Amino acid sequence: MSRTTIIATGDSFITRRLPENGYEGFEPLRKIISRYDVRFNNLEITTHYQEGVPAAFSGGTWAMAEPEILDDLKRFGFNVFNTANNHALDYSHGGLLATIRHLRERDIPFAGTGRHMADASAPVYLETPKARVALIGVCSTFHDSDLAGNQSITLHGRPGLNGLRFQKTFHVERKYYDMLKAVAAETQMNAILERNILNGYNRPIPDGMLYFDGLHFVLDTENTMHTSPDPRDMARICGAVQEARRQADYVLISVHSHEFAGTNPAEPAEFLRQFAHDCIDAGADAILGHGPHELRGIEIYKEKPIFYSLGNFIFETETVRVQPADAYENANMPNTTTVGSYIDMRSHNGTTGYIVQENIWRSVMAGFGIENGRIQDIRLYPISLHMERPRSRIGVPSIAPDESVLRYLAELSLPFGTKITVEDGVGVVRL
Repeated sequence: MSRTTIIATGDSFITRRLPENGYEGFEPLRKIISRYDVRFNNLEITTHYQEGVPAAFSGGTWAMAEPEILDDLKRFGFNVFNTANNHALDYSHGGLLATIRHLRERDIPFAGTGRHMADASAPVYLETPKARVALIGVCSTFHDSDLAGNQSITLHGRPGLNGLRFQKTFHVERKYYDMLKAVAAETQMNAILERNILNGYNRPIPDGMLYFDGLHFVLDTENTMHTSPDPRDMARICGAVQEARRQADYVLISVHSHEFAGTNPAEPAEFLRQFAHDCIDAGADAILGHGPHELRGIEIYKEKPIFYSLGNFIFETETVRVQPADAYENANMPNTTTVGSYIDMRSHNGTTGYIVQENIWRSVMAGFGIENGRIQDIRLYPISLHMERPRSRIGVPSIAPDESVLRYLAELSLPFGTKITVEDGVGVVRL
């Protein structure tokens, strides 16, 4: 089979239009992206003219921009998108369905959201000159109400995203287990759960496990936390991978995951590593991760790349045009607050939060080729989103001026046994 090339980028939280003639640094990026057959980006914004109502819960900033930003993203050269992320339902079902409509009106392939679960979890296929490539979009960071619903024989399914749920379990020594058990009994915090179990609405709690107002504790000889992907979601997602394997030459998985291990946001969560391995075992050729808004290391598993996070491609959260009253009221501000005033408050006038975190503003674009089912090479193009700029212009990418991004990513990748060398300002992983 002839060689097919793929380039993947991270999150585009885009809230401003591109200048008519581009900007300084735009053309070099466009040229790199356009050299590849498959050109992927995560669309982390809803695109509509207030065609949905604000959800009661958002992914952080209620994310909405005019649909014309889709035309700007196409100007970079992107030809396939993930839409399963924690902002997909920021404007409820109306905003999601409007975003889907505006994507389809522009004939833009996307994966990860849909009118129901079968729609959201289905692969999207991109026809390239030399291969048919499938993309499946998945998200692990979402509110319960964001999850798409299955159809029944009598009812239509629920619009939403293709979610990956996971179980978090705390393993504790006997002294802590007994202490928590006593507190739960004394405060009667599990009374509703116990009643639901009695009435058949919940399953009984397994022996050796303690339910503590939503948290699960297991008696063990050490104190640790473990996470594992939900078997129901893994069955659905791996089934989609197997179907895509039958119908396409290559299969890509896009996964949006904010969760991390321990206290380090650059370290992927335990369940995410298991998910990535299981997807490759099921037939995926590459895992394209994003979500934490910063880079994570690269793992090569069975000669297939896992990009645990490609960071940001465009990050313009502070110039979103509107926010619902919920955003202001949650911050104890009047509902007459303006967006600029709200952002000033949230960032303490630009002194805290993402705005001062260097890792948020440096990323890579990952390009690689596949021939006869084998990944041949990985090239990492470093980009900067210009942390030093004012709010009105921050978050727009260009090629990074030095190798610091690549050196940082090389450090993150070493624990996975992945070696990155730098050649002419580009990171290279040889397989």
